[in-house]
Amino acid sequence: MKVYLTDQINNFKKHLHSLKTSEIMPYDKKRLKEKTTTVELQTNRKLDQLNLDFLFDYQIFPDNIMTFITQWTEENRKMKVGDTIAQQVYIPPTKIFSQKIIFGVRVNEIIDKADRKGFSYETLDGHVEKGVSTFTVEQLDNKLLFKIQTYSTPGNIITKLLGPIFSVPYQTFCTKTALENVKRQIETQ
Repeated sequence: MKVYLTDQINNFKKHLHSLKTSEIMPYDKKRLKEKTTTVELQTNRKLDQLNLDFLFDYQIFPDNIMTFITQWTEENRKMKVGDTIAQQVYIPPTKIFSQKIIFGVRVNEIIDKADRKGFSYETLDGHVEKGVSTFTVEQLDNKLLFKIQTYSTPGNIITKLLGPIFSVPYQTFCTKTALENVKRQIETQ
């Protein structure tokens, strides 16, 4: 984790290059807290009729919460397992008067089933959280859902101490905003 007062967008390639050599934070999934949040998608389309390019381009979080650079975009190709994402999180969620925190994640699974599409990633050394997050669009009978499932715990002493009063409420806000952002992108297709 690196903290800046200035936007790091012009340094994203440097941050991505550095994070590509970072290790995944070791974790035991059985010891992590599981949280699943979903939103129902109001559309007449079936899963196989949706354009999910935005999901696989990591356009999940609005850019007032997070900006990013992905390895696959930098290498001009599609996402694959092992790819790194450099994330810049804004705290508070505004680009101008915020701290810019840089950390990374690595794709560990791409899900391409008839009733479930998405991907998951694990956090890299220095991330504020330790664990794995999965982002999927799922077809359940005649219903479509977007789901975020996380298994995580604080990644350092600061987030352990501040978790109950800051980290948990901020993560809840970010998750709710991501659900709304994906819902909007799918429902306007």
